[in-house]
Amino acid sequence: MSTLDTAPPTGAARSAGSAAWLTSTDAQRAAALALPQDVRDFLEGGSGAEATLAANRAAFEDLFLVPRVLADASATSTAATVLGAPAAMPAGIAPMAYQRLFHPDGEPAAARAAQAAGIPYVAGMLSTCPLEEITAVCSQTWLQLYWLRDRALLTDLVDRAEAAGCSALVLAVDVPRMGRRLRDMRNAFALPRDIVAANFPPSETHSARRGAAGTSAVMVHTSEAFDPTLSWDDVAWLRGRTELRLVIKGVLHPEDAARAVELGADAVVVSNHGGRQLDGAVPAPSVLPAVCDAVAGRGEVLLDGGVRSGTDVLKALALGASAVLVGRPVLWGLAADGQRGVERVLSLLRTELEDALVLSGCTDVTRASGLDVVPRGIPLSPAALRKGPRW
Repeated sequence: MSTLDTAPPTGAARSAGSAAWLTSTDAQRAAALALPQDVRDFLEGGSGAEATLAANRAAFEDLFLVPRVLADASATSTAATVLGAPAAMPAGIAPMAYQRLFHPDGEPAAARAAQAAGIPYVAGMLSTCPLEEITAVCSQTWLQLYWLRDRALLTDLVDRAEAAGCSALVLAVDVPRMGRRLRDMRNAFALPRDIVAANFPPSETHSARRGAAGTSAVMVHTSEAFDPTLSWDDVAWLRGRTELRLVIKGVLHPEDAARAVELGADAVVVSNHGGRQLDGAVPAPSVLPAVCDAVAGRGEVLLDGGVRSGTDVLKALALGASAVLVGRPVLWGLAADGQRGVERVLSLLRTELEDALVLSGCTDVTRASGLDVVPRGIPLSPAALRKGPRW
């Protein structure tokens, strides 16, 4: 069972947390000093041999931008529109469970940081505080849903999202069952007694606290709660059940993306769940252009997984995404320094994005789609470059 220490970090952890962060990796190092090993593994780990987890980063690192020059980038803006609403940059905070594992202030701290940064916050269904506490501090809150066996609880959450002022529902469609996350299984990971899934009745989450050798109690709980029969008919039902914007998260195949928007989804998120579901699944950047072609402007296309810098954001935009969702770096900031740590991570991301826009010759994020992207080792040829006017 986790032995999460909720006291402020001391010694080396406090020193790392107060140092200047120049990249998200600096926040990651500070978080590593602040967290016990089993919680750190829960944050950092993927499924299986973690091939897809590594591939998410490799996919970004293997893509290279072709900057343009003489574009008068003296006034550059990171402002964007994300799911029809203004945002300070084309990014949001991805849904992530049990955030009080990483800091006592948990989800409200991250949500306040999103509000301060002017970007959306996606509240996880498995959050450690009620949804209403999150919407009270962040005006752009989306609620992530898993498909539950308990339909009454599912519909109640939809109703609560509407009543609380959420602007979107995000249906995660890539978890018919939780992937085998070997780090958690080796650690016999279970939730501490003071960590709850606050949107669930207490009686339905006891199994997440019962550790056993060779298994993850969180995986046991989700196998009991999540309904693997989720199908396209259920997506159509949910679309008809709510007037909130609907986002389908966990799409990798272009045909699935096309069907989602045909059923009324307002957006899809190209995602392999941060490498935590099917190990061996394709990295999101690799399929992003094909998904964008299939959606063909009928909805927004976001990307999730492996985003670590503003340059990664620019690469995603150049490949066709309208925005990204940022996951682990937010939790690194939260673990290291609470709300202030998340604000530092988001500020760094925006600074890096502005720098990348200027150096690539883009005066705003809409022009990023005019940039060429070249894979590592592929010779740059005229045939590979865009034809006609630049923008």
